[in-house]
Amino acid sequence: MSSSQSHLCCVNDFEKLAMTKLPKPAADYYRSGACGEHTLELNKSAFQRLRIKPRVLRDVSVRDTTCEILGNKINVPLGVSPAAMQKMAHHDGECGNARAVGEIGSIFILSTLSSSSLEEVAEAAPDTIKWFQLYIYKNRDLTVELVKRAERAGYKALVLTVDANVFGIRYADTKNDFNLPAHLNLANFSGKESEMKADSGSALFHYTKTQFDSTVSWDDIKWLRQITDLPIVLKGIQCAEDALIAASIGVQAIMVSNHGARQLDTAPASIEILPEVAKAVGNKCEVYLDGGIRYGTDIFKALALGAKMVFIGRPAIWGLACDGQRGVKKVLDILINELSITLGLAGCNSLSDINANMVVHESYYSKL
Repeated sequence: MSSSQSHLCCVNDFEKLAMTKLPKPAADYYRSGACGEHTLELNKSAFQRLRIKPRVLRDVSVRDTTCEILGNKINVPLGVSPAAMQKMAHHDGECGNARAVGEIGSIFILSTLSSSSLEEVAEAAPDTIKWFQLYIYKNRDLTVELVKRAERAGYKALVLTVDANVFGIRYADTKNDFNLPAHLNLANFSGKESEMKADSGSALFHYTKTQFDSTVSWDDIKWLRQITDLPIVLKGIQCAEDALIAASIGVQAIMVSNHGARQLDTAPASIEILPEVAKAVGNKCEVYLDGGIRYGTDIFKALALGAKMVFIGRPAIWGLACDGQRGVKKVLDILINELSITLGLAGCNSLSDINANMVVHESYYSKL
């Protein structure tokens, strides 16, 4: 981190600086949400309507943030979500992001639509626990090959995005005629699948409409289980009903997520959905949360309400845009420190000390 950036103290500081560094099409692509962006704001503001009830007079001199996720010991319940085309933010791209996550001993999820191939990321960050995010393509042979490549490259799980059968309306990309910059490509593919270009409007919208299979159903989850032994995480679960179906067909984990508020506007915030999902599945599968995490207190609240781990997308991109791998590491360190301080101030020695009674909605208290 350069001396000129040493004043960056929180995630919001990184976002503000990133907005000055990124070209407008890239900045708007990473920043924006669907339609009126109501859910985009809600993802963050819903956390602020939750109150932490601290306990006092407890010895919290030693605080442990380790946990076990899909059989792997993780140093902190904070990982990085899949985000497409990260070399638009910095030439370190996905490789730098993955290395930063490895430095904190956590999990990095690589997007199908990455600007560094899954093999490149595996080679660049061999000590990082890596999961591969998957879309199901109309060309099922292509989908199978992606799965097999992830297996060969040592990825530990598949994260299937389940909330994008229809692509969300993103006005910013349409206004900017968003295209992948000429010097970049979708590195996991060759031929037409590697190109994201359109004469007008959003090239990403055009790509997903022509390539992604909009007929995907629960039967395809069963199909995916038949072609791989990797654990399957369903990303994009947004209600108890779907969570129960997922658990009943044997997926190992679900990620409560609204796709960074980039799909269905006015859908609930991820943190609002979490309690009903966690209650519905119980111990049948692991539950994670993605969306709106900006402070260590947010992580604490998500853990209290039923998440075993949380993932961040945009904050890591802001760090990447500011200072590549070092910027991502700084963002992660800030959140980890905030979580540790929150644990201590709430009277917790470890993650297992956090319970649902410690977080309540603001309406629990006076309405003054």
